[in-house]
Amino acid sequence: MKRSVIVAIAWCVLAAVPARAQEDADGCKDHPLFTRFPKMYISGCEKSQFDMRAFPTGVPKGDQTTPVEIEGAVSWFQYNAIEGTTTPTGLQFMRNFENATKAAGGTIEGRYPGWCKANYDPERMPRMGNGCLSHALTMKFVQGANEIWAFLQGSDNEGYYVMTIVERQAMKQDIAVNELVDKLAKDGFVALYIVFDTGKATIKPDSSKMLDDAAAALQASPTLRVEVAGHTDNVGTPEANLKLSQDRAQAVVAALAARGVTADRMTSKGYGQTVPVADNRTEEGRAKNRRVELVKK
Repeated sequence: MKRSVIVAIAWCVLAAVPARAQEDADGCKDHPLFTRFPKMYISGCEKSQFDMRAFPTGVPKGDQTTPVEIEGAVSWFQYNAIEGTTTPTGLQFMRNFENATKAAGGTIEGRYPGWCKANYDPERMPRMGNGCLSHALTMKFVQGANEIWAFLQGSDNEGYYVMTIVERQAMKQDIAVNELVDKLAKDGFVALYIVFDTGKATIKPDSSKMLDDAAAALQASPTLRVEVAGHTDNVGTPEANLKLSQDRAQAVVAALAARGVTADRMTSKGYGQTVPVADNRTEEGRAKNRRVELVKK
């Protein structure tokens, strides 16, 4: 799905904005994923090249939702109604973006009427505007190996909405098969940035080529035996991370075996958060620490 399709369909649902009396804040312009709600202007925006936001998903249980942590380029916008125009309701905001998302082939990961600060974690979740917002919506778009997540929060009577968008790209593995072979022979190990479901050992389809290349490298060296070592960042408990890393290492062994690598050439071991290669105090560092290594035995 090309991004231009999203924009084109969103225009059908969210009408074009007329000339406005109030100007957008300096340096702010619409994200190409969505056009703005009619008769609104951008009152503020922020961008970050790499950060994390925890998007609420699923059906809330009381005040609790199921957060999914998404890392990547973050964009945040606040839109306000032009002075003198009719103030839309939170339900209008939610329904328009919900329809635009479905028409563009995206999915709705969560709907939250009555969204308020009572069920909001300011350190991990998308930034809110002021006060309590009446309706919220979590949206997801898949574009090839990349995902775009968006979180809408709409005010009911104050005439504004805020939008957080995170563009998650698959960690690039720019090593060809012959380079994988050479790196294993020379360094004794190679790191693979396999993409798993958050908190699980389920390998995402994005990682198929990476696993194909790793299997081809091992098949090119038929006498080589390796340990498949799982590593995590330091988010969560050490015990849970140790188990997760072991489960992920075993999942990679199974995936390589399915690609023709003899199972008795591989062992698996989870190291949890005990062997970081980058600073766990930053999101970028944590992304590098979440890895699976092939280690020559």
